[in-house]
Amino acid sequence: MRRIGKKIECLLLLLSGLMLIGITLPVTAGAGLSGKVIIFHAGSLTVPFAAIEKEFEARYPDVDVLREAGGSTKMARLISEVGKPADIMVSADYKVIDNNLIPEFADWNVRFATNQLVLCYTEQSRYAGQITQNNWYDILQKEHVVWGHSDPNLDPCGYRSLMVLQLAEKFYGINGLYDRILANRPQKNIRPKSVELVNLLKTGNMDYAEVKD
Repeated sequence: MRRIGKKIECLLLLLSGLMLIGITLPVTAGAGLSGKVIIFHAGSLTVPFAAIEKEFEARYPDVDVLREAGGSTKMARLISEVGKPADIMVSADYKVIDNNLIPEFADWNVRFATNQLVLCYTEQSRYAGQITQNNWYDILQKEHVVWGHSDPNLDPCGYRSLMVLQLAEKFYGINGLYDRILANRPQKNIRPKSVELVNLLKTGNMDYAEVKD
């Protein structure tokens, strides 16, 4: 809880600083911040940014924080291709901003946090009591095991998940491992956002999912 609190505090300070140095909120001499600020952010950041919105608006009651969440790549395309307005774009992968928004739609970005990719499962998942760091790739290939990842065209976690499988093939020295694992993952198990996979795990509709921790 302390770590989360510190992260929220840092993000609140970042948001305040961004607004003060040029985001389109009217600020007059002797007056506080007021107006609307539109934030596009990765779906995996929904929980912390909901807390940030609540705390920020409590500090600045004349500011209305408007958030829209989705896969980072999708959110960037909404700005660059669809033309939707956004004051702040928060991506799960900073390269999404570099590749899709700079220099035409953004001038710069700040890397303020990192996370890791994990293979997530529950106590109810098939082979939950047997999976280890040395056999997880065998488990994912087993018949009746349901696993998935997010869409690599919409969510950074999706293409990072595929990269992990490619690296695993090289690390373990098993030719064809990448293709065999994916052969046991039907197209319906690819979801737009990694957070959707967590819900499938909780309801018992999926055994394993590659998600960000």
